[in-house]
Amino acid sequence: MAILPFLRDKAEYLAYGAASLYLLRSLWSYLRLRRFKGPLAAGFTNLLHSRAMISGRCHEWYAEMNAKYGSLARIAPNVLITDSPEVWAHVNKGPGYQRSAWFYSTLRIEHRRDNVFSMTDNELHDKRRLQMSPGYSGRENLALESSIDDCVQNLLSLIRSKYLSTAGQTKPIDLARKIQFFTLDVISMVGLGKVFGMLTADSDVDDYLKSSEEGLKANRIFMALGIGWIAQSPIIGRLLMPSPGDGSGTGKMMETCFRFVNERAANPTDKRSDMLASFIRNGLQGDELRSEALEQIIAGSDTTAGAIRGTLLYIITNPRVYQILQREIDQAVLDGKAPPAGAGLVSFTQTKQLRYLQAVIREGMRIWTPVPSIFSRDVPSGGDVLNVDGEDIFVPGGTCIGYSGVGMHRRRDVYGDDSDVFRPERWFEQDEAKLERMMQTSDLTFGYGRFKCLGKPVAQIEIGKIIFELLRNFDIALVDPLAPWKTDCVNGLFLISDMWVQITSRTTT
Repeated sequence: MAILPFLRDKAEYLAYGAASLYLLRSLWSYLRLRRFKGPLAAGFTNLLHSRAMISGRCHEWYAEMNAKYGSLARIAPNVLITDSPEVWAHVNKGPGYQRSAWFYSTLRIEHRRDNVFSMTDNELHDKRRLQMSPGYSGRENLALESSIDDCVQNLLSLIRSKYLSTAGQTKPIDLARKIQFFTLDVISMVGLGKVFGMLTADSDVDDYLKSSEEGLKANRIFMALGIGWIAQSPIIGRLLMPSPGDGSGTGKMMETCFRFVNERAANPTDKRSDMLASFIRNGLQGDELRSEALEQIIAGSDTTAGAIRGTLLYIITNPRVYQILQREIDQAVLDGKAPPAGAGLVSFTQTKQLRYLQAVIREGMRIWTPVPSIFSRDVPSGGDVLNVDGEDIFVPGGTCIGYSGVGMHRRRDVYGDDSDVFRPERWFEQDEAKLERMMQTSDLTFGYGRFKCLGKPVAQIEIGKIIFELLRNFDIALVDPLAPWKTDCVNGLFLISDMWVQITSRTTT
């Protein structure tokens, strides 16, 4: 029995040793970034950041941290958050910076397989991006705009056939859901050459959206608790992640997507010049081709839908802006700068010439940043010196620096004292230097440098066309102004629902 006291003493020594090691590591972690202000607890634990991610208002918390502690604030032992456009541009373009594995590894759609969005290796990412950019830009996707036009027409037809309200009857429509149908149909058509048919069916085909939202919410828990590795583990991960054999939801979307890709890859006589053809022409094949086709479907629909819905809400709730924009649209038709009713849709080139429409879109994406995710980057191993509000500050290597979208796009020193207000006229600023800084900051909505969003050209066409055509053809009003919609920010991506409106027809020219 003499061995029991020995074992008990041994266990106590091990416990003391583990506790001491934990305290030393915590102290070292705190001291390493001690010069950066933030909540005291953030220097020792991830709990504050984890709680914010789970809350669904992480984007607002980031902005609060920068407002309280400065343009480069500490939010976790090894994580800084910035609302400085200059710092964020440098982090995205500076040599040696790369995406943080703790964040991007949890954004994989398939088990243990990266796509261009989740890759953390810069060399692999840059190579994949070069293969894909011609398809996204439209240079090798000749039917890009006409495919989007077909989906715009389908949305207009759906509204006219089922959801037009009159003075005698209101037919509420969840605009959030229909816009999601629209962007999914667009990205499947331009990306795969076949439309999912959400608008035609007026339903969530095979529960794609339902499953995607459930997956995002589950992923939020993994990321917040720092256990994303579970979903990538060899055995448990296969059970947790969707697969083409699931029969519904994301798995069904994967099966449909992969089937479309395989059909095209096996048919060399198919002469279509679209996004998928461009990917194949530039060397993507097999699993890589299927993974990138799937990623563009999932990532390309939610983000653009968020931008459209946010901009529309601010238009609808600002009568002055609504009237000015509608007058510009009507005048463009009268002046021959857009086709008359029944003669086709407005072209992307024509929408770019409408100054107020472009100001409204830019202002909408500023005030409602569609993807306010942290998008964290790792500082190069040797560290780096960053200029933060005029002061040069050394940041140790391996530190994560993230993006505060809400904070950045509401900075008063960039946008003025009314930066919290939706005012499109700010984009007519006469001071050229001030306007240039506003524009450069606003452009960071789509990323910067090697990490700039590949889908930007497609999104710009969608947003301009759909806002023009909705306001040309209809008048839109909220059903309940006190509760315009429901939102939940999941890992920096907005899940928006119950945007109930009543739509009435207007006389078009």
